[in-house]
Amino acid sequence: MSSFGDNCPLVITPRQLTDLDHSKLSILDASWHMPNSPRKAREEFLQKHIQGAQYLDLDEVASEHELGLKHMMPSPEKFAQACEQFGISPTSHVILYDTHGVFSSPRALFMFRAFGHNRSSILDGGLPNWEAHGCPVESGEAQQREKASYPVPQFDQDIIRSYEQILGNADRDPSKDPAAELVLDARPAGRWSGKDPEPRPGLSSGHIPHSVSLPFSAFLMKRTYTHAGDAAPGTYTELASPSALHSTLEEALGKETADEVRAGKRRVVTSCGSGMTAAVIWLGLKQMGVEKISLYDESWTGYAAREGSKIEKSE
Repeated sequence: MSSFGDNCPLVITPRQLTDLDHSKLSILDASWHMPNSPRKAREEFLQKHIQGAQYLDLDEVASEHELGLKHMMPSPEKFAQACEQFGISPTSHVILYDTHGVFSSPRALFMFRAFGHNRSSILDGGLPNWEAHGCPVESGEAQQREKASYPVPQFDQDIIRSYEQILGNADRDPSKDPAAELVLDARPAGRWSGKDPEPRPGLSSGHIPHSVSLPFSAFLMKRTYTHAGDAAPGTYTELASPSALHSTLEEALGKETADEVRAGKRRVVTSCGSGMTAAVIWLGLKQMGVEKISLYDESWTGYAAREGSKIEKSE
């Protein structure tokens, strides 16, 4: 059995996971579905999950928000309490996955890394890729783990952006102000432009002034697999290759700005609908070696819901 020691990669493959000593791992199913989806993540977990996995509800392990928003970053105390209940200690290697492939697991990874728990990784391709490789799954409730001790960690305040910070930055044009932070919006392009509606009723589509559209799907690859008993082939997502990530970034920003981002000369803020898929962009940038990245936690749902927010629409 192999081990990564303290140098855990952000992303691991099913083959790498099978080679690890599972008795020393904490595997968490961090699946989450859009509010308008009929899928129920916890019910699906009971039907099928990786052997030894536990279910992480990102909406339950979250702080309360004044607008009632879901899956906001938890307090250090709540994060530590959740880790203890899962049997996770500061030395545990935490493996996070979801049932889409790569969708909500990067948000869970972002949470662990924000609290300094760098012994954490996502499983590329999630549960579908695990099954496609013939790896074992099980059903039913998760086996109860012995409660661990997890001291309250320090939170990296610079990794999160507030509404006030985003609103102030919206007045600054990154093309003219080198100190302006570059906001990358991970929502589909139609919602960014204002052409398509938001999935949350009553919420205007459009975008933050000077933000750039970079749909999270552009950082992913779609895969097809056939599983025994399925009537038709299924699909899942994996993180795109390093070369594809670089090309996508240059296409969205232009080579000069992309080079500034990769060189750490320009801080980037990722945003999306509710702070979930913004973490896919965060993960892709981290895979490219970008260090100066923050995430707008409440994202468009919080921004557009507030009076006084400047909303732009464009074709």
